[in-house]
Amino acid sequence: MRLLLLEDDITLGEGLRDYLLSDGYRVDWCTQLAQARGLIGEPYDAWLLDWNLPDGSGVDWLRSLRARGLKVPALVLTARDLLADRIQGLDSGADDFLVKPFAPEELSARLRAISRRVAGSAQRKAFGPVEVDLTAKAAWLDGRNVELTAREWFLLEALVLRAGRIVSRDDLEALVLGFDGELASNAIEVHIFKLRSKLGKALIETVRGLGYRIPA
Repeated sequence: MRLLLLEDDITLGEGLRDYLLSDGYRVDWCTQLAQARGLIGEPYDAWLLDWNLPDGSGVDWLRSLRARGLKVPALVLTARDLLADRIQGLDSGADDFLVKPFAPEELSARLRAISRRVAGSAQRKAFGPVEVDLTAKAAWLDGRNVELTAREWFLLEALVLRAGRIVSRDDLEALVLGFDGELASNAIEVHIFKLRSKLGKALIETVRGLGYRIPA
């Protein structure tokens, strides 16, 4: 999953970023709303939003994004712990609410829950002879576990979370790598080829001129 983390506390932000990276997520960390606004056109699997920021309210910003029809799952991180605050956050479009201080393991667990809701109730998804477990980060072909590289898994995960939808090449590049490195010009095509060689050609459909899709 690729995450947008909006947190102005440097110590907390660094700690969350490093923990989530070690847990297999891709994280773009911002400390101000102005930075995050510049990334809103990027594809993300979830937003992690602090409530009080130096240049505004993460919850007010989330409400404006929902009004624009953006449906990326959002988890509000805040020191506010009153019932009225939780209700306001959820009514503003948050999918979940986590009160500081919290253990990063709980944040990771809540992200897994969001992933299950997005992909459907089942943790293990079947696509013909292929099964994919988003929580275990594992894939099987005809019941046999298939070893995938980190980038092959990130690419497969991005398509599974969007099963039935066309995902453009540019979006796949962003979801697989974020802003943490560079891809060769044909890297997505190479990884698609490798996934097909490991999991079968029928799993990933090429939609000419538009991108790729795993049929739902």
